[in-house]
Amino acid sequence: MPAVPFLSSAATALSRRGVWRGLVLSVVLTTAACSGANNATARAAPDSFAPLVKKILPAVVNIAVTETVTGSEIASDLPPELRDTPLGREFRRRFNNRRQQVAGAGSGFIVDPTGIIVTNNHVVGHADKIIVSLADGRQLPAKVLGHDELTDVAVIKVDSPGTLPAVSWGDSRKVEVGDWILAAGNPFGLGGSVSVGIISARGRDLGAGPFDNFLQLDAPINPGNSGGPVFNMEGQVIGVSSVIVSPTGASVGIGFAIPSDTVSHIVAQLLDQGSIARGWLGVSVEDRENAVIIAALDRNGPAAKAGIRAGDQVVAVNGDPIDSSRGLIRAVAAERPGSAIRVTIRRSGREMDIPVSVGRRPAEQAG
Repeated sequence: MPAVPFLSSAATALSRRGVWRGLVLSVVLTTAACSGANNATARAAPDSFAPLVKKILPAVVNIAVTETVTGSEIASDLPPELRDTPLGREFRRRFNNRRQQVAGAGSGFIVDPTGIIVTNNHVVGHADKIIVSLADGRQLPAKVLGHDELTDVAVIKVDSPGTLPAVSWGDSRKVEVGDWILAAGNPFGLGGSVSVGIISARGRDLGAGPFDNFLQLDAPINPGNSGGPVFNMEGQVIGVSSVIVSPTGASVGIGFAIPSDTVSHIVAQLLDQGSIARGWLGVSVEDRENAVIIAALDRNGPAAKAGIRAGDQVVAVNGDPIDSSRGLIRAVAAERPGSAIRVTIRRSGREMDIPVSVGRRPAEQAG
């Protein structure tokens, strides 16, 4: 069953550069089970979600984009079964050298009253023109302040004569499987809409990138919801809708959101610097029997210079336990290059703390 980014139409899906090629993948999904402690207290569903909707919906926006693409880019996204057919060859012959404008749509939400908006990179990353529609009906042009392809996060800004309604971040680390959520966005380009569901799993890795750590949502979420906020019952953003799993491209009730603790840090860095600088150890790591093992080192990398060796087991970073290679990558990447961290390793049955000065993560570097 393919996992696909949200897009507004068949034309947009065909033309979005790299999105289908990079993020269409097959996954087998299992719903995580959750058993509460004996003293856990059940959280009852509200009698109505209307008060919550009235609180948050004014800060949710619709995003329309226009992008210039070439015929060769469109042809490269043809389904494999059509590429070598007479139809596919005729398509390439007619359109390879043409340029055309295509339209798409997505969602976003205002995080600052001055007009700072968060959305997905795949919504605005290649846009030539961006128009934001506010809940009050106003349409304003927007510009991109920064974007990050690896986490699919982008920040855009509109200029408004007055302050705009904004929402605040919640702590995605505190959400639990079974918690109620409310997702807002622009499904199928219809305009501001909401749907309700639950968190059905945490920490999903879809193979879309090195920092996959999705919240799985059981809620009706459709194309056009990309970049839309996912709220807890206090009206705080605990995730950003990014991917759905579907054989048809429409909702089958399963979606995936980037956790707010990831997005909020990315947004802060984009606003401060306009780009993302990630930490790097210079190691290759493997998961072996529930342990994270250093498989190899860049001899000129930070870890090697600090005295870490191949075969060492990574136990913690700055005191926070590490239980997977992806967890190590995320923990180090979150550190600013040049900062000092404490890596706890186990060597020959003995634990030790090794101070490491974090390097800057090269493009596509793993550890």
